[in-house]
Amino acid sequence: MNEWIPVYQATNSLEAHTLKGSLEVSGVTVQLQGEALSGALGELPANAVEVTLLVRAQDLEQARKILESYRRGAGPAWYCRHCGEHNAGSFETCWQCGHESDMTEL
Repeated sequence: MNEWIPVYQATNSLEAHTLKGSLEVSGVTVQLQGEALSGALGELPANAVEVTLLVRAQDLEQARKILESYRRGAGPAWYCRHCGEHNAGSFETCWQCGHESDMTEL
């Protein structure tokens, strides 16, 4: 089965790509839907440019766990000690390199 299931409605393309990166580092394949509409910003209502993250059925449970952590706002932002990338506190793994957070706070 290769069905894509909506799992999160991002408020903009930046949030969508940040979450997509976090999910993909964890092995979840993601498609974005609605991203092309951002070019029409100003002509469409604000909620019309939201970007939907879609995952495959077999990745749904893992994606939900990662996104739930993001929604909770798990903690302060942190820098990855491996690659130096800035990560939101909701990410348990670095979105750039995939290493676990050691919570080196900003």
